[in-house]
Amino acid sequence: MTETPAYETLKLAIVGGSGRVGTALRKKLVPLVHSIVVLGRSRPEDLAANETFVEADMSEVDTMRAAFEGVDGVIHMAGIPKEAPLEDIVQVNVIGTNNVYEAARLAGVPRVILGSSNHAIGYYPTDTVVSGTSQMRPDGLYGLSKCWTELVAGLYYDKYGVRSLIIRIGNAGKQPKTVRSLEVWVSPADLCQLTLIGLTHPDVDATTVFGVSAGGGSWWDNSVATKLGYVPSDVIADHAAPELSVEDESEAATFYQGGRFAAAGHVGGLRKR
Repeated sequence: MTETPAYETLKLAIVGGSGRVGTALRKKLVPLVHSIVVLGRSRPEDLAANETFVEADMSEVDTMRAAFEGVDGVIHMAGIPKEAPLEDIVQVNVIGTNNVYEAARLAGVPRVILGSSNHAIGYYPTDTVVSGTSQMRPDGLYGLSKCWTELVAGLYYDKYGVRSLIIRIGNAGKQPKTVRSLEVWVSPADLCQLTLIGLTHPDVDATTVFGVSAGGGSWWDNSVATKLGYVPSDVIADHAAPELSVEDESEAATFYQGGRFAAAGHVGGLRKR
């Protein structure tokens, strides 16, 4: 970008703003933007002066639509963040995300930041570099639901012109605590940077990038994010716990990018395609 966007004028809504990732992101955004509408099932205890809370879940399209009126962008960080029964995954992550996009469309919101996941491509081997346009290879039902959400983002751009930055988040925990997290962790500051790029950059359409801080991401081609101006401010190793654990020592967990998600229930040998 040739000039610094006026972030201080942005009026935003964040779905899942009471959750762990949403809360960490809010704290970075609050001093930079005009206002944030926080949507969730529980009211955060730490609302800032420029934040308001709307009690809603993703089944309530009308409530979300009303909350989205007049905002410049919606940040979608809600959903089940792990493996769960198919019925729950479909109801929350699949139908819920569709409802978020439909509410945004009805309210005339021009942009959505979609919190996707590296588990949408978790069945790629760790020796394979994956880009945002590589074929999806989910490593479980959770990853499969993220594939759906990414396709929803594409549909709503093609059909309705709603722009999305799809952020395949690696690991957004408080700090890297596992060996695998040294490859995939993203700090709140870097996630915030990607979010602001997605909300303002003119070249975003239905654009997929990887959410990872400096020192990681060797499995991923994140050149699209770089082209959009992303320069990670945090180095993963600088934030790592003193002692790192190993999530899963199985052959599948080591071979596939999805780690323990790919290894869970994996049958037979290692398959590379």
